[in-house]
Amino acid sequence: MLKKAWTSPKPFDHDGPYYRVRGATSAVRCLQEPFIPVYFGGSSDEAIEVAGKHADVYALWGESLAAVAETIGRVRASAARHGRADHIRFSLSLRPILGRTEDEAWARAHRILEQAKALRAAGATVAPTSAGPGGAGPRPHNPQNAGSQRLLAEAAKGAVVDKRLWTELASLTGAQGNSTSLVGTPEQVCDAMLDYWDLGVTTFLIRGFDPLEDALEYGRDLIPLVRAATAARTPPLAVGVA
Repeated sequence: MLKKAWTSPKPFDHDGPYYRVRGATSAVRCLQEPFIPVYFGGSSDEAIEVAGKHADVYALWGESLAAVAETIGRVRASAARHGRADHIRFSLSLRPILGRTEDEAWARAHRILEQAKALRAAGATVAPTSAGPGGAGPRPHNPQNAGSQRLLAEAAKGAVVDKRLWTELASLTGAQGNSTSLVGTPEQVCDAMLDYWDLGVTTFLIRGFDPLEDALEYGRDLIPLVRAATAARTPPLAVGVA
């Protein structure tokens, strides 16, 4: 119904299991044709089915390379059932932690973790949703959403997974949202991001723990490297569907 509202040249009626509308129309049209890309996230079986049918871009949190490859395979298989296996693209969300040296980057990661632990000991919520790792609200110890459960499963493998995927903050926070990081120099983090690119990820959604400092570092030191590297790299091939 949403896509039809974006594209229908005239008002329309709709009768579905959740919505019934009469004379629906949109006064604002999408600049992109035929409509803006639909980004969708969700790791449950039901969500994967919805993504395969409707999503233009499927959004993942920062999991291990093996886990990301497995999810991309599931989504592409779902999309194939709707004739869309080559249509859907993939986005990965991460929190890069950069340093001039690898040791400096890891020292910064450990400071962030200690700050989060101190906030938790003081009774504050530890959720990486604001300028720092602290926030407000309840702390779910047993998240019900499949995405958080998957992040916690990654954290159970160790503090660092693959080359430099850091999971300790996800473990501490109960994987409340985007809470895994790639830690290292800009060159090392870029190299790790390229491993995801080779799996089929073509969009990276990155955010940090200090909005101003991290935005400056990303724009100056990381994003130019990633853009140059991906421009010179063969576009990722579609993962085969069984």
